[in-house]
Amino acid sequence: MRRFLVPGFVLLAAASLLGLLAFGVSKQGVNNSIDSQVAHGKRPALPDARSALPVLGGSGTRSLAEWRGKVVVLNVFAGWCTSCIGEAPLLEREQAMLLRHGGTVLGVTYLDDSNDATRFVRAHHLSFPVIRDVNSKLVPSLGTTGVPETFVIDRRGRIAAVRRYPVDAAWLARTLPPILAERS
Repeated sequence: MRRFLVPGFVLLAAASLLGLLAFGVSKQGVNNSIDSQVAHGKRPALPDARSALPVLGGSGTRSLAEWRGKVVVLNVFAGWCTSCIGEAPLLEREQAMLLRHGGTVLGVTYLDDSNDATRFVRAHHLSFPVIRDVNSKLVPSLGTTGVPETFVIDRRGRIAAVRRYPVDAAWLARTLPPILAERS
């Protein structure tokens, strides 16, 4: 009896794992996430583009829809984010290039105190506009769970590229020129 017990448990465990695998595959639907759509060559519309968000260090609000017609490098960051420190100078250099080509970097602070974000912007001499997602509506709609994350928005307001970790010069050099070359 004991001789059949161990192989029986192994067989039962294997059958259970196969059953779980089959269940998981059958329940897996089409992935409509932003990342999946972009990876398949689609350009989903920017969610919540009309939501008015407060401008960091200023009065008034701005919506992402106001930048339609421009290529926007939307960078989600926070003043406490150490990875964001490394990409700040690169994004500032890209801002100068984008301005010459009818685009902009747009910072969006997420899960951040406005004083900390203001100190971050000043410390890194950032000249691009920054808005605050104070109610945490815009950033979660992008599927963002952490910082930094970057989205390249084409002139028609669609997400053309996604980077879920810090950007680097090679990624920007590969990603931006074809999008900048497009006309709306």
